[in-house]
Amino acid sequence: MIQVRDVRKVFNAGKPNEFVAIRGVSLSIETRKATVLKGPSGSGKTTLLSLLGCMARPTSGRISLLDREITSLPERFLTEIRRGSFGFIFQQFNLIKGITALENVMVPAYPTGEKQSSLKARAMELLELFDMGRKAAVRVEWLSGGEAQRVTIARALVNDPLVIIADEPTAHLDTRLSHEFMEIMDTLKAKGKTLIMASHDPVVHESAMVDRVVEMRDGELVRKD
Repeated sequence: MIQVRDVRKVFNAGKPNEFVAIRGVSLSIETRKATVLKGPSGSGKTTLLSLLGCMARPTSGRISLLDREITSLPERFLTEIRRGSFGFIFQQFNLIKGITALENVMVPAYPTGEKQSSLKARAMELLELFDMGRKAAVRVEWLSGGEAQRVTIARALVNDPLVIIADEPTAHLDTRLSHEFMEIMDTLKAKGKTLIMASHDPVVHESAMVDRVVEMRDGELVRKD
């Protein structure tokens, strides 16, 4: 589904503080599979996720999505691909304070121009799917960590993406909630979603639902199970 060919990512190129975050990585991500990027802090997991999800461009190398080379596309096309193909679950949740859980779920779909009533109905269905319907009208700053995580997952699904990308999704969850999160991911995988997660949490990378663990260190792949 996603092909990465000899990708490098350099920050501050040519400057005294130049930093090579990704060093010649080549990788294939399979459709409807769960792939975990594993490695210590600073290994390049998050940077690689941002490249896979079209949130950043590689310094060199090529990335293809569904046999379409996307590396050199203009930003407006990348934005459309990112919105339609990827759903993101961030480590810090990145929910917008001051608005409700329902409104947060709806936010990624606003640029599509979809009718407000149908968007609201779909967002509500997603909240109910994750047992959060009763909290739809609650401002997100009043939610618990587990509740905020469920809203984040619902938001990631609102545009019905092909791929779910999760960066350290259990970092702020206790063990019980981490296992609950992985159960939700297993359900999404069973529904045909492709999952790409970055985590050093054993609850994630040792989960039975994970198909492949890719270990990273110093911006390189050191093992692909």
